[in-house]
Amino acid sequence: MEPILLVFTNAPDPAAAEKLAHGLVSARLAACVNVLAECTSVYRWKGAIETASETPMLIKTRAALFAEVKAFILEHHPYEVPEVIALPVGDGSSAYLDWLVLQTQPLATFERS
Repeated sequence: MEPILLVFTNAPDPAAAEKLAHGLVSARLAACVNVLAECTSVYRWKGAIETASETPMLIKTRAALFAEVKAFILEHHPYEVPEVIALPVGDGSSAYLDWLVLQTQPLATFERS
């Protein structure tokens, strides 16, 4: 099985999250992006403890694409320092993982949906 990653990031609101999600899927850098319900994040930023409403995102991609996914997020994300964390997927439905790999291939290679 080709190595698969689950990449986490947060956006400031659902609109920003959906824009990032559409960009990642359109560029075939991700097979699927889940835009989750808003949550409250508490973090330290520039010496102060901050609280913010954020929209979490789960990005499913191949490990081979992580550098491009990270670069895309860093370039298009509105935050100065966006969260980009990747975790390896140890196992899963073989049909889903095959679909994921297919959806993240260049269009010239595969013209299927």
